[in-house]
This record gives sequence, structure tokens and C-alpha cells, in this order.
Amino acid sequence: MVRTADVFRKKSGIDVRTEHQVEHIDLSEGLVSGQTREGKRFELPFDRLLIATGADPIVPARPGFDLPGVMVVKTLDDAQAIKERITSHPVKRAVILGMGYIAMEMAEALRERGIEVAMAKPRARLLPWLPEELAQRVGEELAAHQVARHTDFSVDHIEERGNHLAAVSASGDRLEADLVVVAIGVTPNSRLARDAGLALGPSDAIAVDRQMRTSDDRIYAAGDCADAFHVVTGGRVWIPLALRANRAGWAVADHLCGREVSLQGVVGSAVFKVFDLEVARTGLTAAEAAEAGFDPATVTIKASSKAHAMPGASPILVHMVGDRRSGRLLGAQMVGREGAAHRINTAAVALHAAMTVAQFCESDLAYAPPFGPTWDPLLVAANQLIKAMK
Repeated sequence: MVRTADVFRKKSGIDVRTEHQVEHIDLSEGLVSGQTREGKRFELPFDRLLIATGADPIVPARPGFDLPGVMVVKTLDDAQAIKERITSHPVKRAVILGMGYIAMEMAEALRERGIEVAMAKPRARLLPWLPEELAQRVGEELAAHQVARHTDFSVDHIEERGNHLAAVSASGDRLEADLVVVAIGVTPNSRLARDAGLALGPSDAIAVDRQMRTSDDRIYAAGDCADAFHVVTGGRVWIPLALRANRAGWAVADHLCGREVSLQGVVGSAVFKVFDLEVARTGLTAAEAAEAGFDPATVTIKASSKAHAMPGASPILVHMVGDRRSGRLLGAQMVGREGAAHRINTAAVALHAAMTVAQFCESDLAYAPPFGPTWDPLLVAANQLIKAMK
């Protein structure tokens, strides 16, 4: 916990009311209403309202997903529940449903405890937003740490036999487990906004302008429940990541205090760690670029994380996307044992600046043998992309 409720109450003088469930927003009366944990009804009037209800984990409405030992990973309570399950039950095998960011991190965490891990997803590709060569490297890392992968595996139901569970596909294939972690994604918690008649955006996130205002000027929305504008396309997107959520909350506070703030938007920068591998992305993939109306060109290069003669140098893969018509840099993805997590930020800044690939190629990036080769892997990729765009 970064702060407790009492810190807000005592230090900031904020009337924090925990265990109060808001159930309805009345736009005409300017009221929110609901009930406490004890069932007592309450109403609160507002001049301005911020909806910051976050996102909810996706749990399929299928038999067995409500069984003990079938867990989600979203809140601190969820994490504590998983730890208690492992402590109170002999968990030797775990099945993780999903192969996204959280699923990868859970695979590592469970393997660190000596638990056998199998991952399952209904689609064929491991990480569909990664080019095949980069995704293959992630798959190799999982295999090196004895994580089993079952693609094209759609769970029809989960069975319980004694203290054991089994994820069962429609064809009858079974993945036996003592613990099932559901990590197939999240969905914006926008029900209150929807029921109040506020406009929704992509994935049913709450639609907001660049000042975080909803379709009702009195009401703001921030965090994983709200959408954003994509810097590269200019269109609305829902990309629930921490920095945007935090920045949006600050922006609303500025507005409520009388300071006008306009947020540029997001480029979808993200990074995660899976065992000894860093996986990062920013901007558009080739498929996303084509869907947005660009004429994408791509390259994938293999470089070194350090100068080749330096001890500990390791391969780093860079995939870069540019627009043939405008020459603009559109996105990048990186995978490597070191250097991917922070290098991706260089490409992200270039996207915010709307740089062309040629301009990015001229960037004066720092060089020292312990940190990279003379030509940084990103510059190597940009050089090759210029040729591919001709």
C-alpha cells in the first residue's frame, strides 16, 4: 500500500469512505447513491465527479470458474489469496489461462516456488502483437524454464476432484492442476458510467476528451476505466497501463483546482519481464498500422546489447515499423536479456515527437562499450527500415 485511508483523512483532510459501494449516478440531480457494507443506504451530492473505477479481470461464465483454487490476479487481495492457497494446500502443478503480460509474470513467480506450470490459450500465436521471430524467442525462454505451453486450447469448463482441479477443453483434453490462475485480460469497469448514460469508447471504456471530461462536462473519468487518444493515429484507444492512469488522475486534480491541462495521449509503451528476458513495445504493429490507414514497412534486426568484445554481451532483437508514404516512425518491439526495457523509451519519445525514421536515424544516442555498440540497435534498425521503405 502506498498510502492508507487514514493518511488521506488526517494529512490531506479528505473525507475517505471505504466500504461504500456506489450503485447509481443521477445526472439530473447531481447525486451518487449506494449502500455500505452493512447495507445502509447513502446519497452524496456533487458539483464535479471523478469516476476512477479501474478495470475488472475477465472471468468466463463457464462451469467451474468459481471453484476454490481458481484465482484471478488483479488486486492486492488477489495476490494474497494466491499466496494463502499455496501455503494452505500442497500446490505442485498450476495452470495459467492466458499468455499475456500478467500470465508471463505469474509463470515466473510460480516457477520460482518450484511449482510445475502449464499455460493455455485458445489462439495459436504466443504473443500475437510480436513478430514471429521475437515471439519465438519468448517461447524459447519459457521452454528453458520448463513452462509448458498449450496453444489452440480453449477451456470449456474446470472440474474439481478432491483437492485437485482440471481445465478441460471442448474436445475433452485435460490439464491437471492444484491451482488455476485466470489471466486472460481485463475489461473497463464502466457500468456506472454506462447506466448513467455517459458515452463509451473502445472496449466500452468511458469516453473522455484530452481534459479527461466525459460526455457530461461535470464528470471526469481517469484510470483503467477510461479511454485515451493514440498519439500516432489520433484515434481513441483503450490501453490500460499504469503511467497513463496516474497522469490522468493528476490532470483531473489540476482541472478541479482551476488549471487547464490537455493530455497528448498514449503510444502504448509497455514492457514486461519473463525470467531473464525483457519484452517491450511502443507504437503500432504492422497490422495495427495497416488498419489505421498507413502503408507500413518493417524490418527485424539482431544486434548486441553491448559492444561485442564486452563480457556479458547478449543478442537483442529489434522490430521496427515505418510508413512508406510519410516516412514516419510508427512503432517498435524489442526482446533481449538486457537493454530492451529502457531502449524502448527512446522510440516512444520519437513517436511523441512524430519523427520520421530518417530523423530518428540521426539521433545522437550515447555510446560506451558496457552499454551498447557504437551503432545502437535502434539506429541499426532505423537504417535498415529506411531501405525497406524505398
